[in-house]
Amino acid sequence: MNNAVYFPALWLGIAVVVIGIMAILAAISYFRQTIGKDPLTRSQFHRQIVLLQQMRWVLSLLAIAMTGVGLGAWYLDSTQKEKSEAEMRAGLLPQYDRGKIWEAPDPLLAETDEHASLIAYGRDLVARTQDYFGENGLVRPGSINNMNCQNCHLDAGSKPYGNNYFAVNSTYPQMRARSGSLETIPKRINDCFERSLNGQALDTTGREMRAIVAYMQWLGSGIPKGEKPKGSGLAEVPFLNRPADPVLGKKIYAEKCASCHGADGQGLPMAADSPRDYPPLWGDKSYNQAAGLFRMSRFAAYVKANMPFGASYQNPQLSDEEAWDVAAYVNSQPRPAHPFLKSDWPKIEKKPYDHPFGPYADPFSEEQHKFGPYDPIIAFYKKD
Repeated sequence: MNNAVYFPALWLGIAVVVIGIMAILAAISYFRQTIGKDPLTRSQFHRQIVLLQQMRWVLSLLAIAMTGVGLGAWYLDSTQKEKSEAEMRAGLLPQYDRGKIWEAPDPLLAETDEHASLIAYGRDLVARTQDYFGENGLVRPGSINNMNCQNCHLDAGSKPYGNNYFAVNSTYPQMRARSGSLETIPKRINDCFERSLNGQALDTTGREMRAIVAYMQWLGSGIPKGEKPKGSGLAEVPFLNRPADPVLGKKIYAEKCASCHGADGQGLPMAADSPRDYPPLWGDKSYNQAAGLFRMSRFAAYVKANMPFGASYQNPQLSDEEAWDVAAYVNSQPRPAHPFLKSDWPKIEKKPYDHPFGPYADPFSEEQHKFGPYDPIIAFYKKD
């Protein structure tokens, strides 16, 4: 019999037996009250009372037996279900292959996880950050700019070469030169909240932080510790032999970007009646100067493999030159200032080649560090 029918029928049978026992107890009580202290009446109904008591014991034993059978069947069924689910999950777990582009795990792996609700909440926080922390946010209103996490980490951080989270769980905690310290996943998440979202850090023990961490850990399912799979992060774009040009980038922006982000870079509605907008690329409501995308190489890599809408690493819509030049244009526009200039990069020789704020351990200007060309800068450090 199908378990969907078997267990309800079994518990219904037990309930009927219990009701029968209660009816018999009520009958016994009635007879005792009727008999009272009259010896003659008590003698007259003695056989009926004994029979009812025997029926009560028989039904009680039957109820106990049925309950035992039900619990045993339930236990065996639960054990079998757990075993089947474990086998199913093992079959869904991605097999790591260094030569293969990594992709997000099967959603069923998240839905059957013991932390399924937390993972789902984490994904929603990444995809719809504004709903929770934006101007009318449900959790902490007005605590970030007008962007969502997935504006920088596409498809909720699951798109190959879309600035994804694939390698987060396998590579953290790690020493990072930017802070000069050992960083955890919550620290890295709060970096994004304070830099890309230009807002306030999350409580590292709160449900929102735990949910985002759980989601990132699920995205990294099957990746061995210390490994960074192919397709994680961003795809590098070859350097130009000239500085990236904001003037050329302005033309590219007008042709290929303004239709979604607006001529003023503030983002247009996704549809005529949509409450959601495309993200602002500059101005007070965009990422600040400490964000990863403010580095020219990060922005160029991001747009090369992902923009305009519909592009991918397999089907780019911008040339290398266009990617660098539009990055130069966007990152030349006004935006919130860098809030961590005094604490970032405690060892200045560790600064990236495209970090646009001095001082440096090399003779190159801030302008060259920002726009390039970068080969001379890299060559300088290689010779040491």
